[in-house]
Amino acid sequence: MDRLTAMQVFVEVARSGSFSATADKLDMSRAMVTRYVSTLEQWLGARLLQRTTRSVTLTDAGESCLRRSQQMLSLMDDVEEETSGRDGALRGQLRITCSVSFAHAQMAAAVVDFLRLYPELKIDLNASEGALNLVEARIDLAIRISAEPDPALIGRVLAPCASVLVASPGYLRAHGTPQQPADLGAHRCLSYANFGKSLWKLQRGDAREQVSVGSHFSGNEATALLQAALAGGGIAMQPTYLANPHLRAGALEAVLPQWALPTMGIYALYPSRKNLSPAVRALLDFLVERFATPPWE
Repeated sequence: MDRLTAMQVFVEVARSGSFSATADKLDMSRAMVTRYVSTLEQWLGARLLQRTTRSVTLTDAGESCLRRSQQMLSLMDDVEEETSGRDGALRGQLRITCSVSFAHAQMAAAVVDFLRLYPELKIDLNASEGALNLVEARIDLAIRISAEPDPALIGRVLAPCASVLVASPGYLRAHGTPQQPADLGAHRCLSYANFGKSLWKLQRGDAREQVSVGSHFSGNEATALLQAALAGGGIAMQPTYLANPHLRAGALEAVLPQWALPTMGIYALYPSRKNLSPAVRALLDFLVERFATPPWE
């Protein structure tokens, strides 16, 4: 059996903690996943994983093997990418990550358009609300929305990320439309669990307001809160890349549009400038150009 594939399978089992999830991710049977891991253990003469009916954990030998396997797989990616550009074509696989909402609203279409330019490339998009360790997860490029991106990473600004308060017309007919920030306290508000859950900041000119809102429904993902707002669940703070199409269609209405919410940035982040592959550089340049004028504005 191919040792590099066995390392890839082992790394994915260690990451997910599941043979079944690994089988789904790598599009192979669970039995084949088990066979690859067992074969790797036989080659190395050591048990790499402790398996129970409920969990999969690394042994000491597994921890060491994981680090070396990640290094080997990263090296093979580098070799493939460095040699792929010699005939002018980009090949190999890129791994990128972004939030679920930005993947849904923008990145999926962007990736499709990018792959039309470079059809021999493969892209694995990890849509996640968690902050992945880019090195451990072997992520080539992370698209993150933040006021202060991780200073340990190299970053390029793709676009500003503005937000707006929105509600469905039906909700506003039933509960009234806020006329000033203080009115929000009397409304059902839909809040993001990891950002401004119960304290919303608004600004109009030199005037600044901090409003304590009653969060009847909070979530860790913007798309879920958008759907709740569309269903008439209350007033939600939404990024304009998600809200604008619904505002234009009339499915949502802006609340307190004369008041501005804090603006963050959409960043492309990567671990190091050193040996940035041609494929990553091409994707980075493509995204910078695509979002120079945000298509959702």
